Amino acid sequence: MAGQPRRPATFDEELLAAEVAAVISTQTDAARVKRVQRELAEGFRALGSVGAAVSVFGSARTPRDDPEYALAREVARTLGQAGYAIITGGGPGIMEAANCGARDAGALSIGLSIDLPFELGINEYVELPLQFHYFFTRKVMFVRYASSFVVFPGGFGTLDELFESLTLIQTGKIRYFPVLLVGSSYWSGLVEWLRERMLAEGKVSEADLELFHVTDEPAQVLDAVRRAAHRQPRVA
Repeated sequence: MAGQPRRPATFDEELLAAEVAAVISTQTDAARVKRVQRELAEGFRALGSVGAAVSVFGSARTPRDDPEYALAREVARTLGQAGYAIITGGGPGIMEAANCGARDAGALSIGLSIDLPFELGINEYVELPLQFHYFFTRKVMFVRYASSFVVFPGGFGTLDELFESLTLIQTGKIRYFPVLLVGSSYWSGLVEWLRERMLAEGKVSEADLELFHVTDEPAQVLDAVRRAAHRQPRVA
């Protein structure tokens, strides 16, 4: 009925809109805290023995016949052959390509799926699937259990992960954490804007723009990831 409060579509919305009259609160704060605690605990339990891993991000909309899909698969295969597990969001597009590359190499293929109104499901190449209701608990897993981020062309979600990682590095929350932007033709405009506007206007420093590197070569990705070996996760 028009004007009546509606049920939230996801637990994320339920939490973030808990004070909004137009959305029904279906949980108490105590229940929300328990759910968040449970998601973190389940993630820690499932991923605690993974070892060295790399998180790969990119568009869910990239079709299988796109060269970017092939490149993501090749990069993940190269990393997998070097002994790294591959962590993605578990969806289609670039995520599927990276999980497929991990499977090609016989490496552990991990998918951290998120509860969304337009549910995409877990792609068929994920060996270790985990389902999250909250974006922020999922983000903890992407960072805690990886030693590097490899970022392919994508949309808002990809940019969110990219800039969150750069913010964590810039503020010293994580250290010695390579961020590789794969696809120079896609990222060049953004990098140019960062230099011509953000850097030129003093919003960031020259050192901040050295927190990421742009490449098109799987071998260069692997080399950068290997240089962060001292940040590899410890196996419990």
